[in-house]
Amino acid sequence: MSRIIADLKHYANELVTSGLVVGAGGNLSMRDDEYMYISPSGFDLKEIKDNQWVKVHIDSGEIEGELRPSSEVLMHLECFRKRPDINACLHAHPTFSVAVSSTGNEIPALFPDFPAMIKKVGYIDYVVPTTSLLANKVAEQIEDTSVLVFRNHGVLTVGRTMKEAFFFMQLTEESAKVFTFSKIIGSPRILTEEECDELRNLSAERYRANLLEK
Repeated sequence: MSRIIADLKHYANELVTSGLVVGAGGNLSMRDDEYMYISPSGFDLKEIKDNQWVKVHIDSGEIEGELRPSSEVLMHLECFRKRPDINACLHAHPTFSVAVSSTGNEIPALFPDFPAMIKKVGYIDYVVPTTSLLANKVAEQIEDTSVLVFRNHGVLTVGRTMKEAFFFMQLTEESAKVFTFSKIIGSPRILTEEECDELRNLSAERYRANLLEK
């Protein structure tokens, strides 16, 4: 089993067990030179066998094999086409992130890890999932951020590794959760941009970011 398939299997399982997706929801892919491997359409992520990850040519979009790729394949292709620096793409439906974004709010920086590791979060107003309309919206923004929140839908993260993309997803959801609870309790204090910049410049945070490449 290749390292790419092993990573896809591991993080597909992590998505389900961590509650970031339910059933056949969500999808993930990884680059393999000029191709990508992506989860097949309609499969529970925990039940995908090694030979069922669908191979797709990134430039042409040509699909190999008999299984259909995830219905969000166009979105994944745009990520790899626009971002030669990334090797992993992850889409999930995290509860708190969807809840916060559906109210029109943005997910703010409330604790150090979030702004230290995620420089910017992009937002896309509701677009019908699985369509070229959504893929085009993603293509417009993905060069400037590694985290995109789809209002009333879910979150897309990309990374140099699947480990990094998954960590970005976890941080986004945790920040949305903290924001939700803080709004219930009172008025949350959001970290200032100056405070966020200070966190990003800490040598300890840069070291942690580099570890996610491995």
